[in-house]
Amino acid sequence: MDLSREERRSLKKQKRTDRREQQMLQEMEDLQVQKAQKAAVEEMESAERELNKKVKKREKKSNEKKRKLEREKNEENEEDKTDLEDQSEDQEESSGNVKKAKTSKPENKSDNKSVKKTKNKPENHVQKPKTEGRPWTLSIAIPGSILDNAQSIQLRSYLAGQIGRALAVYNVDEIIIFDEEANQFQENRLSTDGDFQGVGRGSHCCVQLGRVLQYLECPQYLRKYLFKKHKDLEYAGLCNPLDATHHLREEMYHEYREGVIVARPLSKNGGSYADCGLKNDVRLDREVPNGSRVTVKMLDDHTKTGTGKIRGIVVSPEEPRKAKGHYWGYNVRLASSLSDAMTGHPSWEYDLMLGTSERGEIIDKVKLPRNNNHILCVIGGVRGLEYSLEGDLDLKVKDPKDLFDYWLNVCPDQGSRTIRTEEAILIILSSLRPKIFTD
Repeated sequence: MDLSREERRSLKKQKRTDRREQQMLQEMEDLQVQKAQKAAVEEMESAERELNKKVKKREKKSNEKKRKLEREKNEENEEDKTDLEDQSEDQEESSGNVKKAKTSKPENKSDNKSVKKTKNKPENHVQKPKTEGRPWTLSIAIPGSILDNAQSIQLRSYLAGQIGRALAVYNVDEIIIFDEEANQFQENRLSTDGDFQGVGRGSHCCVQLGRVLQYLECPQYLRKYLFKKHKDLEYAGLCNPLDATHHLREEMYHEYREGVIVARPLSKNGGSYADCGLKNDVRLDREVPNGSRVTVKMLDDHTKTGTGKIRGIVVSPEEPRKAKGHYWGYNVRLASSLSDAMTGHPSWEYDLMLGTSERGEIIDKVKLPRNNNHILCVIGGVRGLEYSLEGDLDLKVKDPKDLFDYWLNVCPDQGSRTIRTEEAILIILSSLRPKIFTD
């Protein structure tokens, strides 16, 4: 059927109006997308500005604290000098008084009393106590299945960050992550090496939790050397920093520092160079393979030497704790089962093992021994240590309390039916502190 000329014109006109409407709709959608992108960029910039303000504020506080400590130290040194001068003057006066007392008459008894008082005066001087080392270690064992409670990889990362913060606050030296379903993974040794395998259950929870905890424990300036880009660490930036003793900033001085051996020609004395988070690399006393993480005892104060050469010696990672009592981070150990967590340490055996359960003995009524070298506290998952015992074919006992020296209830009369693991760690360590760690 042929259309008339007017109908064809109206049809073309209708098509043109339709195209204009589509173009207008498309332009409106593009404007909305641009506005959304602009708002997102502004939000990210504002968040970045807030973060920079917080960082500057923390740095300012740390610098003020450092200056305050230096002033106190200088004041103490001046007081010590004045006390020594007073002591020498008192000794001279007392010796002079003694000579006078021998040549004078015995009726001058008051002079002898004054001599005794001046002799006893230096004994009242209180000296600054020396820093002592810490020989004992504290280990915490938890199941990796606690990450199953988190619904996304973001929440898993944040949960791992909460656990890492709790470990650092209470000076935990070792965190053991064990698999509750050991019968399925006896032949496979768990490790944090390898690629991302998806947000799944089972043994991968142990690996992911261990990898995030290792990342948080590492000082920030070393992470670019020791950690490659990995899916498990994609949202590690959501975690709060540990801010531990060994997480040092460039302007801060400490007698120990963590470093990584860099690919650089050896020094004249044959020592390697390590990046310890300073402007210049630290020259070491020995040759160490490239890429190795080392603990360095600083021989030079970089805050005073300026841009000069900085020297250091390689020491054991345990020396800061044993020699000076500094908390120097935690080690992460993955265990394939509950029994492996309790007996699998390569260097020592635990001489005090504590199990926690709501069916245990109330901790307030228990007196725990103090002189222990290696303490292990085991925390169960959502289904308790009973489920971990059922999954371990190497353990023949029927009741989990038979595995431990003490079977404790650290939170009697709890108001909630369940206590989450990140909450249990804080409760347990705060309850154990007056029982074991203090005099």
